[in-house]
Amino acid sequence: MQELELFKDRLSSPHKVVITTHHKPDADALGSSLGMANYLKKKGHDVTVITPSDYPQFLSWMKGNDQVLNFENPEHREKAIEMVMNADTIFCLDFSCLKRLHELASFVTKSKAFIVNIDHHQDPKDFADFRYWSTKAAATCELVYELIVALGDQYYIDKDIADCLYAGIMTDTGGFRHPNTTKNVHLITAELIELGADNTRISRLIYDTNSVNRLKFIGFAITRRLTILEDLKTAYFSIGKKDLKKYQSQTGDTEGLVNYALSLDGIKIAALFTEREDGVKISFRSTEEIAVNKFAADYFDGGGHKNASGGRSSLPLKETTEKFEKLIKENQKTLFNQLEPIHEKN
Repeated sequence: MQELELFKDRLSSPHKVVITTHHKPDADALGSSLGMANYLKKKGHDVTVITPSDYPQFLSWMKGNDQVLNFENPEHREKAIEMVMNADTIFCLDFSCLKRLHELASFVTKSKAFIVNIDHHQDPKDFADFRYWSTKAAATCELVYELIVALGDQYYIDKDIADCLYAGIMTDTGGFRHPNTTKNVHLITAELIELGADNTRISRLIYDTNSVNRLKFIGFAITRRLTILEDLKTAYFSIGKKDLKKYQSQTGDTEGLVNYALSLDGIKIAALFTEREDGVKISFRSTEEIAVNKFAADYFDGGGHKNASGGRSSLPLKETTEKFEKLIKENQKTLFNQLEPIHEKN
């Protein structure tokens, strides 16, 4: 409480604020960033949101999106560095270690700004001067809402801020389907709807807005790039660079694809392997009784939440999926220890 009061005092006078989030932001990352930005602007602060990379087009409706600086955009880079180096306070939202900022991390480290970290991921690194953190929260947007309320500023939350925060909570709970959909989640989203969040419109913009190429890509991935390991209760997608190029894939087009694998009857673990210029990006998903975050951390330089984690591989795509299959087989007892035994086919 004492730290919260000191933080509240810090925000009482306007100053230069930078808000940033992790590389390839999702709805929780961008929603918490723009939600916080719109709130701080109402309090009179000079606020700049900087993302380490681009993000899905289906998030562009959030208020303040047109003013976001993309650090990977050469036209934005110089100004972004200037803003970081001159900031009084830097908010780091929806990540637990600075390496998630990629190239932007070195400038945040050099900055003399007061660092604020708001996050719900496990194992946070000690880089912040003030941390508002809880793994019990379903989304960083949930924590941003709670922090604004704790500061006594709920009356600042208007429709635009509520929309941003609702989007992050909705997506990080998988449309309120994941085990992290708690009573608190429902209470907060109810408050956000009361404050103006248009839940129907937000759901349509995020889940029901597709390009023709994206729909064709999803169909192609399901019919040609899905591998089912029935005996191991595992399924995965393997997407190559040529596949992405063929369907003119944009940032966000693979979003949610891994969930199709997890939706298969009898599947407990799902993965998506996407070949990029800098290696293979991996998304892991699991049913509520199986933890994939430790598996991701142990073998694929990753981590995250119990049922939703990420990782990377420097191996070629085919070798990466072969490694994955081998590791799933070797770790069956650990991964599936709460389930019935898995038997090999004769």
